[in-house]
Amino acid sequence: MPFSHHSHSGQFCAHAQDQLEDVVLAAIARGFRSLALTEHIYRPKEDFYPEEEGLYTEASLKESFGLYMKEASRLREKYSSRIEILVGFEAEWIRPSSERDINDVLRDYKGSLDFFLGSIHHVMSHPIDFDREKYDMALRKAGGTDEKLFLQYFLEMGSMLRALKPPVVGHFDLIRLKSDTPDTQFEGMDEVWKVIRNNLEYIASYGGILELNSAALRKGLAEPYPCLPICQYFMSLGGRFTISDDSHGVAQLGTNYHRLLDFIKKVGIETIWYADRRTQSTSDARFRAGFSSMSVEELIQHPYWSLA
Repeated sequence: MPFSHHSHSGQFCAHAQDQLEDVVLAAIARGFRSLALTEHIYRPKEDFYPEEEGLYTEASLKESFGLYMKEASRLREKYSSRIEILVGFEAEWIRPSSERDINDVLRDYKGSLDFFLGSIHHVMSHPIDFDREKYDMALRKAGGTDEKLFLQYFLEMGSMLRALKPPVVGHFDLIRLKSDTPDTQFEGMDEVWKVIRNNLEYIASYGGILELNSAALRKGLAEPYPCLPICQYFMSLGGRFTISDDSHGVAQLGTNYHRLLDFIKKVGIETIWYADRRTQSTSDARFRAGFSSMSVEELIQHPYWSLA
């Protein structure tokens, strides 16, 4: 596949695999046009995941992010003749105070960042995609039904969107993953759909890009993130889309991209956008990269499809 806007490595993410440079080399070998490096930013101790307990302190997790930025910048320059590397991060919006941490990263690394990915992994401070036990904790706190939890998820996403205006919005409906109905299209959930539409309208209003994320297919869902009706509504707004594998190591680079392409055709998307350092950002002074586009027909012609 020509590109991915969402990736992690075992070097800087405790639930991923492989060294960051090995991920880059694998992307080159598989014919990627570009690869965005988007490790998670640091979090307070109360929000550590189980695999991080005993491995990090707040200070060392923050230090690890700094080492990531240094290594990502080195790799961007080292392999610039072979692949375009975009240096970014995946935001950790957990509660309103997360805005401070994310803005600190945007300030401290201004001039080095190409873009970032805005996403939600928590509802009412509980992780919703880690395991069913933690999902159920969020479920109970939200009121005991998936519909109430879905509503709270999209409300908190709306707060993140308005505070940060992320250039790319990641796995928009990740909340489906651990639910009783992971292939839901939010049928009959009028209040949930009202907030979904509000969020999509806001993303479109500031020119944000919605990520088509193939990780949902890898995890057994019938459709990628986001599901078909969300994509159709965003397309009706003139919204822009990009593609990602959300890889957590070499083995997951480009997984299910053929199925993702079939989904793109099903939705009727005609244009795909990608971060491009050759196109200076004119609309967002926080970042070095702008965004360029290619037609889906051009995408289909890429040699990747015959090599994968």
